[in-house]
Amino acid sequence: MFKQLLILLFISCSAILKAQNTTEKELETIETPEQIKSYLETKNSKKNKLITFNEEKHKTRLTKELFKMHVGGTKISENEFEKTYYKIADKTKKIYYRVSYIYLDGTKYKLEKITNLRNLIINKFKNGASFDFLAKQYSMDDNANKGGDSGWFLKGDMHPDFENSIIKDSHEIHDIFTIDIPSKKWYYVILKTYEPKEISEIEVLKIIEQVN
Repeated sequence: MFKQLLILLFISCSAILKAQNTTEKELETIETPEQIKSYLETKNSKKNKLITFNEEKHKTRLTKELFKMHVGGTKISENEFEKTYYKIADKTKKIYYRVSYIYLDGTKYKLEKITNLRNLIINKFKNGASFDFLAKQYSMDDNANKGGDSGWFLKGDMHPDFENSIIKDSHEIHDIFTIDIPSKKWYYVILKTYEPKEISEIEVLKIIEQVN
């Protein structure tokens, strides 16, 4: 009986090691986006995916370790239930932008009222009111409770007219100014809070296997 249990244990361990070795070998051969896409299709699980990590947004212990690795490197994490493989598929640096803004909806207010409101907001700011407070008080955007902070964004994330005004502006940090997008009836008061920043990103292929 004991001998049979040992044999079953040996077979089970051998099967697990074989599966693990197979996965590691498969990951070693994957390099191009097309290969990654095909590989994910064969895995057929929502747990397996290609993830983009941003060095500014993702600051966990795991991501810090992943950012130190070279392209093609693989990290393995394991617990009693599953084994997770992380392969660095690509590393890039992109220019990000960030401001704070107060949005006024031209479909709710007439242009004259918007003009008066913006003048009032700008004067209050110049007289010492915090932009955070003013955004919470006046902004008609969902991020008002965050003080109007846009968060880091790439070119292409926002409306082109908004982006062009931010990207091409010659304002200094803490300058306050306005942006109009009449075609959408969107009107903004902008506070420049950050200079453009080059931020590192990594694309990571994440594969999860059950541990039997």
